Amino acid sequence: MTIENNTILIEPGKMTEVLTIILVKYGFEEKKAGKCAAIFTNSSVDGIYTHGINRFSRFVEYLKKGFIRPEAEPSLKKKAGNIEQWDGNLGPGILNAIVATDRVIELAMDGGIGCVALSNTNHWMRGGSYGWQAAKRGFAFIGFTNTIANMPAWGAKDQKLGNNPLVIALPYNEEAIVLDMAMSQYSFGAMEMAVIKKESLTYHGGFDRSGNLTNIPSAILASRRPLPIGYWKGAGLSLLLDILAALLSGGLSTHEISKKEVEHSVSQVFIAIDLIQLGESSVINRTIQGIIDDYLQSVPQDERIHISYPGQRVIDTRKKNTEYGIPVLKEVWEQVISL
Repeated sequence: MTIENNTILIEPGKMTEVLTIILVKYGFEEKKAGKCAAIFTNSSVDGIYTHGINRFSRFVEYLKKGFIRPEAEPSLKKKAGNIEQWDGNLGPGILNAIVATDRVIELAMDGGIGCVALSNTNHWMRGGSYGWQAAKRGFAFIGFTNTIANMPAWGAKDQKLGNNPLVIALPYNEEAIVLDMAMSQYSFGAMEMAVIKKESLTYHGGFDRSGNLTNIPSAILASRRPLPIGYWKGAGLSLLLDILAALLSGGLSTHEISKKEVEHSVSQVFIAIDLIQLGESSVINRTIQGIIDDYLQSVPQDERIHISYPGQRVIDTRKKNTEYGIPVLKEVWEQVISL
C-alpha cells in the first residue's frame, strides 16, 4: 500500500519474512536469521527506521564482504565476580548483543548487578532494543558501544571521537522508559534520512566545511563534523565511554577501529541491575510513577509541544505501525528486495 509518492506500507510479519529469507541466502542458520530479522523489523515498527529497515542493505553488504560472520558465536574470555569479558568473534552484532543482555540479566539475578563487556563484535543496530529487552524483564539497564571515529573533539576539525551510543532503561508499568542516544546531536542515520527526504534538521546538527553551525544535513555529512550533544560535555562523555568500553572488554578503542576498512570489531558494555533486590516492587513502582507524574506536568513553552519521557513516543508509534503497517521509502524497500 502506498501512502505517499515515495513511501509504502509493509506489514511487520511480511518484513520479517522477507528479511529472514535474505539472511538465510547469505549464510545464516534459519533461527538466527529470524532473530536478526525480528530486531530490524521491531526497530522499524517502533519508528527507528535509520537503524531498522534502512540499515539492512548495509548489513548484508558487510556480510558479503566477510566483516560479519553469520555462524560465529560469542565466547567467554574472563570472569571476575559479576563482571565478564566476552569475545564476539565478529559475529552479528544483533545476536551478540541479545546474548550479552540475557547473560547480564542472569548475573544481576545472582548478585544484584552484572556487567558483560563484549569485544570484537559488530554494530548492534538499535541499541535501545537491548534496553527494552532488559527492562521488559524487570531490570534496569545501561549499555554503550564505541564506534569508528566520526566526530571531532570539541574545538577540533578532524575526527577523533565516535558518536558512541548510550542506552539507559528501566521498567515502567507494562512497558519501559528507554533513553537511546548517540553522542552527536543527530545520528548519522538520521542525517542520511533527512538528505533522502530533502529535509533540514530542526536544530543545528553540526558544522559545514567553513566551520559554521548548520542544520543542513548534507553539509554536515560532507564536513564530517557533527555537533556533540552539550558541546564539550558530549565530547568528553564520548571519550570516557570509549575508554571504558575498551578497558572493560579488553577490545579495541575508537582510534584502533578507525584504522579498519569499515566499522567492525567494536567494543560494547552491558550492565543490568535487579531492582527488586533493593526493595519491594510496589515501592519502586511508586517512586518511578511519582517522578514521571511530576515530569509530565511540565508547562510547554508552545501549545504545539507535547512533553514526553524517553520511549513514550515509541509506544505510540509501535501501536500505529503494527496496526497500519511500517512506512518504508520505496527506494529502500526496492533495494532490500533486490538482495
